[in-house]
Amino acid sequence: MFTDTHCHLFEEYYEDIEKIYDEMKKNKIYRIINNGTDDKSNKEVLKKINEYEWMYGAIGIHPEVVEEYDEEDLTFIEKNIKNKKIVAIGEIGLDYHYSKENKDKQKKLFEKQLQLAEKYNMPVIVHSRDATLDTIECIKKYKVKGVIHSFTGSYETANIYIKMGFLLGVNGVVTFKNCSFIDVLKKIGIDNIILETDSPYLTPVPFRGMKNDPSHIIDIAIFLEKELGIKREEIARITEDNIKGCFDI
Repeated sequence: MFTDTHCHLFEEYYEDIEKIYDEMKKNKIYRIINNGTDDKSNKEVLKKINEYEWMYGAIGIHPEVVEEYDEEDLTFIEKNIKNKKIVAIGEIGLDYHYSKENKDKQKKLFEKQLQLAEKYNMPVIVHSRDATLDTIECIKKYKVKGVIHSFTGSYETANIYIKMGFLLGVNGVVTFKNCSFIDVLKKIGIDNIILETDSPYLTPVPFRGMKNDPSHIIDIAIFLEKELGIKREEIARITEDNIKGCFDI
């Protein structure tokens, strides 16, 4: 049995969530963590985790909306952080891929949410794109743990995050031909990872180009089974143990 620890299962992307759950069950994926990225999606996360027993949530403000959020959005997160089915603050972090002009604003927003995570002893789900050094420096200021979402970095960077108490989120990118992270994964081992889809994005091979959904966790597991020589059942057992060690789930 597997968990999709990072997806965006919103009405904007999917018309029939029950149908997706049917596909999940066929592939032995029995629960998900639905990640918010802004005030609208955070509110949808809260609504949906009350509707679906198999859905847990993370709420946070993504760096891509740093110019649009306001303090009330952070207040909403703080007010709902103790909901029993909210298991993390996320998706939060830094993204310098398209623009570095608002770096200071991004870091300020990121640290406000790290501060909340420390205050309430909540894990964080961290997005870091072209911003590794600043991400590490921001995290070091706070006593937090969690997940580095969609990690595809170097062995050295992986070890830094692991020593800081973080797990690495592995998704469909690992199956792409131009991704060399599988070589890093062979060194660090699966004791330090959890599986995610980032649905509706990053669909794994051989379904790349189609809309992703949580049922494709199994395709990531199949790829890892082949590349690492570890049985799928063992991958499930270890990654589920890792999840339980990180989240109250």
